[in-house]
Amino acid sequence: MTAEVSSPDARLKAFRSGRLGSLDAYRGFSMLLMASGGLGIAKVAESFPGSSLWSAIGYQFEHVEWTGCALWDLIQPSFMFMVGVSMPFSYAARAARGQSYGRMLLHALRRSLALVALGVFLRSNHAEQTRFTFEDVLSQIGLGYTFLFLLWGRGARVQLAAAAAILFADWLAFAVYPLPPSGFDHASVGVPPDWPRLTGLAAHFDKNTNLGTAFDQWFLNLFPREKPFAYNGGGYQTLNFVPSLATMVFGLLAGELLRGPRRPAGKVLVLLGASALGFVAGAALDLLGLCPIAKRIWTPAWALFSSGWTFLFLAGFYALMDVAGLRRWAFPLTVVGMNSIAVYCMAGLTGGWIARTWKIHLGPQVFQLSGAVYEPIVQSSAVLLCFWLVALWMLRRGIFLRI
Repeated sequence: MTAEVSSPDARLKAFRSGRLGSLDAYRGFSMLLMASGGLGIAKVAESFPGSSLWSAIGYQFEHVEWTGCALWDLIQPSFMFMVGVSMPFSYAARAARGQSYGRMLLHALRRSLALVALGVFLRSNHAEQTRFTFEDVLSQIGLGYTFLFLLWGRGARVQLAAAAAILFADWLAFAVYPLPPSGFDHASVGVPPDWPRLTGLAAHFDKNTNLGTAFDQWFLNLFPREKPFAYNGGGYQTLNFVPSLATMVFGLLAGELLRGPRRPAGKVLVLLGASALGFVAGAALDLLGLCPIAKRIWTPAWALFSSGWTFLFLAGFYALMDVAGLRRWAFPLTVVGMNSIAVYCMAGLTGGWIARTWKIHLGPQVFQLSGAVYEPIVQSSAVLLCFWLVALWMLRRGIFLRI
């Protein structure tokens, strides 16, 4: 990880003239969602149990329990998709500077290791010892990044074939893995008796009784732990990086498209077409009972369905900013998007400390300006403002944290 320092004026000029503004804005939008912790909206919604409006709003700011999709579930696929989008721009620039393929491959390997290590470090915050888990977004990106690099520049047909092969192989591996025996104690893997278990072929993708959990019960216990690993409470797993690699490949295809010679309006249409295909393919697999849309284990149906959203988001940002030239409105997002790693680390390490500091210096009721019910929203907004101001300070001084 390095902190790149350059002339602020020169950096901003380069951004305006050649940088893909839509990608920075989209990245900033996703990072602000993540760093805000949902702005405390889900917690506020709990104070209005009889309100269908608050229930619908709160649903969007929490992960769904297993199958389905909410806004909150789209943060990680957005990050992974954008890794793919940015790769053609990043490595084309390196090649233009004369870097050899071998040197770029070495950089990809180093970046993979750094991302995995940073993910483990942030996961271990406040733990008694290092928490060797690899399901967080940074570690997942790191585990797949070098494989993604090997697909860079190989052409759309090869990349599409690779994505299809990855998703089919993942589906087949889960589908042939045996279901738990009759009478299996689901509580032993953290699944309560009233859990709405899946049926038919989809049952092979149920919570904590699937191939990914079995792999982690072996793999994660190879590392020192406070106690043996039995299951992940949320159902997340290390092997998610395999199907999520397909999400990054879809981003790679989008990045190559945006770098290519096609007219801007045509690029938007292709992105919208890819979005529609993702929605249809993912929903069809789910409705036919072949594969559920389950983000927590990144099922192939989820990879396709969520990519429908990521293509749609990218098309919207690209059409507004890089085609229509409407960039000023996105400045708050761009500030964060150009230093996303720094904001991610701040959110993981300092969020609680910032909130406590506000209360220490301005009083324990400082976040109750709109009443106790809305305190979570005010507190989350205040902490998020601090993150944004630090990112703005770094931008103005030409400081950019890179891995």
